[in-house]
Amino acid sequence: MRRDHGGPVSATAVEVVRHRGPVPSRADVEAQLVAEGLSPHSWGNGAGVTYGRRAHAFHTVLVCVSGTIVFHIPSGDAELGPGDRMELPPGVQHAATVGDSGVECVEAPRP
Repeated sequence: MRRDHGGPVSATAVEVVRHRGPVPSRADVEAQLVAEGLSPHSWGNGAGVTYGRRAHAFHTVLVCVSGTIVFHIPSGDAELGPGDRMELPPGVQHAATVGDSGVECVEAPRP
């Protein structure tokens, strides 16, 4: 499911917000998540790295800072590029494949 900035976050559906405008820096993304009351951490991987299927027991907020990553979720593939944000509810099975230029993301669990 896709939505524009500012809309409500569903408790059951994966939502992707496509970024528009200048791409925020990692520091800007971290500051925004902190302002939302979250505790973010950053991570990155080189081109072609894959993550096997898994599910988290918590809601995850993930923002792509640079590069690309494709999340394989029940509703289909969701590719994230710089500035894109994904809300992943607890229990949703997902896998991921990093794009050709690698990826850097900022992630935070939502209580």
